[in-house]
Amino acid sequence: MNHKKLLLASGSPRRRELLAQLGYDFDIVVPNVQEQRQTEESAQDYVLRLSEDKARAGLAMANSDAVVLGSDTIVVLNEQVLEKPQDFADARRMLLQLSNTNHQVMTAVTVVSADRQRSILVTTEVWFKALSEPEIEHYWQTGEPCDKAGSYAIQGLGGRFVTRIEGSYYAVVGLPLYETDQLLHEFL
Repeated sequence: MNHKKLLLASGSPRRRELLAQLGYDFDIVVPNVQEQRQTEESAQDYVLRLSEDKARAGLAMANSDAVVLGSDTIVVLNEQVLEKPQDFADARRMLLQLSNTNHQVMTAVTVVSADRQRSILVTTEVWFKALSEPEIEHYWQTGEPCDKAGSYAIQGLGGRFVTRIEGSYYAVVGLPLYETDQLLHEFL
């Protein structure tokens, strides 16, 4: 029987909840990874690199028998990556850009062990309703968009802005359940 220890390399409470929902027993490590997009780096390459960096940094913090899962989620509109907002003006700008249009949410998941590494990328298309200035201001005042890529949380109050999605809801939240489970079965 395989007794490899699973580690989640993330401080995200959403990823913790989603991995627990899959029924895995795991511990958490929170690596310090620089989240800076390189010049000319595509959105896909950026999110994959971040998930790989987090997983490898988590493995460096653990013992050699561990299996480490790293993940990252970005919001992309016309090849522009919408990061976490700096302040209200930044969140307002992003939400106005997302208003009444569709965008992509890309979540990359990387699983590493001492001798292997595998990554997947799940892209979900998300459509927003038209947002008014008062809606945006009220949403900011709730505090929810402050630490969210693209300034919204689909699983929270921000879900009211979403008219439809095509793809994985859980990937938009932060961890695609089916794909993550399939990946972990290769390692555990």
